[in-house]
Amino acid sequence: MLTIGDTFPQFQVKAVTSLEAGHEFTDLTDRSFEGKWKVYFFWPKDFTFVCPTEIAGFAKLDADFRDRDAQLLGVSIDSEFVHLAWRKNHDDLRALPFPMLADIKRELTLGAGVLDKAEGVPLRATFIVDPKGIIQYAAVNGLNVGRNPAEVLRVLDALQTDELCPFNWQKGEKTLNAA
Repeated sequence: MLTIGDTFPQFQVKAVTSLEAGHEFTDLTDRSFEGKWKVYFFWPKDFTFVCPTEIAGFAKLDADFRDRDAQLLGVSIDSEFVHLAWRKNHDDLRALPFPMLADIKRELTLGAGVLDKAEGVPLRATFIVDPKGIIQYAAVNGLNVGRNPAEVLRVLDALQTDELCPFNWQKGEKTLNAA
């Protein structure tokens, strides 16, 4: 698995960005959203049970991520057509404000090192990538345990201070001074 200090892999994929007829799909690359922080979060499969709870959780915080000049990007190995069908058929996913990347060749999943060897699907991995494409945060959960989008936002806030941040530090609190 890639880790802190590694360059996030190059990629080019189709993504679902809208439900509007004729505007559903967009081509995205690692160079999309140039100059922004990026939060990539992988999930195993569409039309499952834990995944939509996480995706909806990230969607609820999308404005907060955007306020921090960060772009959320969800990734699974399902095709853009499966992503679109899932969005159309799941109430919590219809109005997603961020792209769902279709890593059908598993290039991004393999490049990030987050393919579950037994199941052949991505683990629940999260990467915060700085505007230069360098990974500043990496975390992974097993297939059955959802992650906490609010914690990802908290970590992004801490990273953007470029200061020492103690346990449970929250945006607006004092950072630590190295003496």
